[in-house]
Amino acid sequence: MRILKSRITYRAPVFYVTSEVVKEPSGITARRDVIRHPGSVVILPVDESGLEPLVLLERQFRYAAGKELWELPAGRIDEGESALEGAKRELLEETGYSAKKWKRALYFYVSPGFLTETMSVYLAQGLERGKATPEADEVIQCKMFPLSSVMKMVMTGRIEDAKTISGVLWFSQYLQEHLTKA
Repeated sequence: MRILKSRITYRAPVFYVTSEVVKEPSGITARRDVIRHPGSVVILPVDESGLEPLVLLERQFRYAAGKELWELPAGRIDEGESALEGAKRELLEETGYSAKKWKRALYFYVSPGFLTETMSVYLAQGLERGKATPEADEVIQCKMFPLSSVMKMVMTGRIEDAKTISGVLWFSQYLQEHLTKA
């Protein structure tokens, strides 16, 4: 691929947009408008101290969706920060929890047709409660749910957020594979 022409058409605090003329590997020359984003982290906080794992979800109003959604904690990776550092910071800021054990579960492009944003999903285990310090514009309600309830929320459409659906389905499969090996 070769970029023949590029210009920034919009700049916002979290992302910017470029309009580019490119020659793609197939030989096609095309205009591509791309939202450039530094990447995000998603945290799958799990308490496995009881008979059934509990998953920590957040409920917050999402302007673009026009409603409150149940989601896994998540946020943008700050400049100079690794994905894992961002995950640890976001979990503490949004929920007040920290975790003793971290494992990267998934890595994916959010919408690669027009957006550079990637998401790294981290399994966070060995949770310890602390004090949340959300950003001024964040109003977040946190609640622990049994995994079976979260799976029902996913399968019935009550959870509509793709990163949360991906993370929860991954965790359910992860548990199945580890129970089979045990």
